[in-house]
Amino acid sequence: MEERANLMHMMKLSIKVLLQSALSLGRSLDADHAPLQQFFVVMEHCLKHGLKVKKSFIGQNKSFFGPLELVEKLCPEASDIATSVRNLPELKTAVGRGRAWLYLALMQKKLADYLKVLIDNKHLLSEFYEPEALLMEEEGAVIVGLLVGLNVLDANLCLKGEDLDSQVGVIDFSLYLKDVQDPDGGREHERITDVLDQKNYVEELNRHLSCTVGDLQTKIDGLEKMNSKLQEELSAATDRICALQEEQQQLREQNELIRERSEKRVEITKQDTRVELETYKQTRQGLDEMYSDVWKQLKEEKKVRLELEKELELQIGMKTEMEIAMKLLEKDTHEKQDTLVALRQQLEEVKAINLQMFHKVQNAESSLQQKNEAITSFEGKTNQVLSSMKQMEERLQHSEKARQGAEERSHRLQQELGGRVGALQLQLSQLLQQCSNLEKELKSEKEQRQALQRELQHEKDSSSLLRTELQQVEGLKKKTAFPLLSKSTLSGLRGVFCVKRLSAVEPCCAVGCLQPRAAELLPALPVLDNKLELLELQEEKTELQKVCDDQEQALQEMGLHLSQSKLKMEDIKEVNKALKGHTWLKDDEATHCKQCEKEFSISRRKHHCRNCGHIFCNTCSGSELALPSYPKPVRVCDSCHTLLLQRCSSTTS
Repeated sequence: MEERANLMHMMKLSIKVLLQSALSLGRSLDADHAPLQQFFVVMEHCLKHGLKVKKSFIGQNKSFFGPLELVEKLCPEASDIATSVRNLPELKTAVGRGRAWLYLALMQKKLADYLKVLIDNKHLLSEFYEPEALLMEEEGAVIVGLLVGLNVLDANLCLKGEDLDSQVGVIDFSLYLKDVQDPDGGREHERITDVLDQKNYVEELNRHLSCTVGDLQTKIDGLEKMNSKLQEELSAATDRICALQEEQQQLREQNELIRERSEKRVEITKQDTRVELETYKQTRQGLDEMYSDVWKQLKEEKKVRLELEKELELQIGMKTEMEIAMKLLEKDTHEKQDTLVALRQQLEEVKAINLQMFHKVQNAESSLQQKNEAITSFEGKTNQVLSSMKQMEERLQHSEKARQGAEERSHRLQQELGGRVGALQLQLSQLLQQCSNLEKELKSEKEQRQALQRELQHEKDSSSLLRTELQQVEGLKKKTAFPLLSKSTLSGLRGVFCVKRLSAVEPCCAVGCLQPRAAELLPALPVLDNKLELLELQEEKTELQKVCDDQEQALQEMGLHLSQSKLKMEDIKEVNKALKGHTWLKDDEATHCKQCEKEFSISRRKHHCRNCGHIFCNTCSGSELALPSYPKPVRVCDSCHTLLLQRCSSTTS
C-alpha cells in the first residue's frame, strides 16, 4: 500500500510538472524535454509494480510489454502501434519495446484510453500482475483519469537512433523540489532565450526559403495530380457502390421470393397434413396409403429445404464477397485520407512561412485552400457513402434475422407435426392390436357360447323326453302294487322271475322271503321292468340336472366376461372417436364461444373441451369428468358432459 501511495504521488507530480512546462513552451514537446523523460520513468515504475516473474529455459523474465500487447487484442486501433514497435530493428529487448509503445501511444494521444481498456479487463491482467499490484487496485483507475490531461500536449518523439534498451529508469527528484529564488527573474531570462532561439530559427528558415519554393511548386503539381486521381478513384468507387447496391437489392428480392415460396410450401404441407389426418381418422384402410404419401411429401420437403439451404449458402458467400470488397474499399479510403492529412499538414507549414516572407506564395495558398475545400467535400461525400453502406448492412442483418426466425418456426412446426404423427401412429397401432385381441377373444367366446347353447338345447330336449317318461311312470305307479319297493328289491324279484322261467331251481337266500309270493307275481313282470327303467331314468335325470347347473354357472361367468369385454370395447371405441372424429382447434381460429356464441375477451377466456376439442368459455365448460384417454378428471363442455353421463348410466344399467 505504501508503494502504491508513493507511486500515485510521483505520478501526480510528474504530470503536473509536465503540463506546466508544456504550457510555458507552447504545448509541443521533444524527446529531450526533461519532465517528459521523467514522466516515462515514473510510468515505467507504475507498470512494473506487482508484475509477476515468468520463468523459462533461459531464465526469469519480468517485462511490462506483455500486458501492453493485450491492448492489440482488446482494441484493434492499437494494432498499428504494436506492428511499428515490432518492426523497429534497434529494439532487441522487451523493455525497449514497452518504452517505444508508451512513446507512440502518447504521440497518438490515446495512452489513457488504452490503459483504461486494460484496467476494465482485470481477468486478463491477473495473468501478468499480482492481486496487490497498482493496476489491479483502485489506484489504476485514478492514474487513467490523470493521464487524460496529457491529451492536450503535442509530443514529437523520434524513435530512430535512440537506445531505449539500455536506458536507466531512475527518478530525478530535483525537478519536483520547490525553488526559493525569485520566479519572475527566471521567467524573464527564459523568455529572452526563447526569443533569441526563435530569431535564429527564423533566419535559418529565410535562408532555406529560396531552396524550398521550387520544391513546394513541384509538390503542388503532384498534389493536383493526386487530387485528379483521387477524384477518378472516387467516381469508380461510387460506381462500384451503386453496382453493389443493385446486387444487394436483387439478393433481397431473391430472398423474399424464396421466403414466400417456403411459406407457401409450408402452408400447402399444413393443409395436406390436415386433410390426411381427417381421412386417416375416418377410415382404417387408407392409413398405409396416407402414411406413404406423408413420407413422400416429407422427403420432397427435405429436398426443397436442402435446395433452399444451398441457395442460402450461395447468398452468404456472395455477402462475404461483398463485405470483403467493402473492407478493401474502406482500407483504400483510409489510406487516401491519411495521405490527405499528411499533405494538409505540409501545406499549412508552407502557408505559415510564405505569409511572412513572400507575396507570391499567397496565390499558391489561395489555390491550395480551394483544393482543400474540394477535398473536404469529397470527404463528406465518402462519409455519406459509408453511412449509407452501414445502413444497408444493418438492413441486411435484419432481413437475415427474420429469415432465421422463419426457418426456426418451420423447424419447430415440422418437429411438432412429426412428434404428433408418431404418437398418434403408436396409439393407433396399440389400439388396433387391442381390438384384434379382443375380437379374437370375442370370437372364441361366441363359439363357446354357441356350443353351450347347443348342449343346453340337447339337454332340454332330453329333459322333456324324461318328463314325459316320468309322467308315464307315475301313471304306472298308481296302477301297480309296488310303489314302496326299492330298486334292489325290484331287481331281485326280476331275477327270481327269470329263474322260475328258466328252471325249477330254488332262488338264492337273498330273496327267500319273496318265494311264497313269486308265483303270485309272475303276471306282473312287465310292470317291474317299467319300474326299473323309471328308476334308471330318475338317476340319469339327477346327473343331468347337476350337469345343467354346472353349465349354467359357466354361462353366467361367460356372460360376466362378455359384459366386461363389451365395456372395454366401448371404451376403446370412445378413445378412437376422440382420436379420429374430434380435431383440436387452435386459439387463433376461435373468436366466439361455440355454445353461447359470446366473443372472447380478457375477462372471458378460452378453454378447450378435452372430449370434442372445441373452444368454449368458462361458464359453458365448467364441469369435469374422467375420460379414457386421461387418467385424471379434465375439463369438458356441457353437451359432452350430458352425453358422457348418459353413456355411463346406460352401461351401469
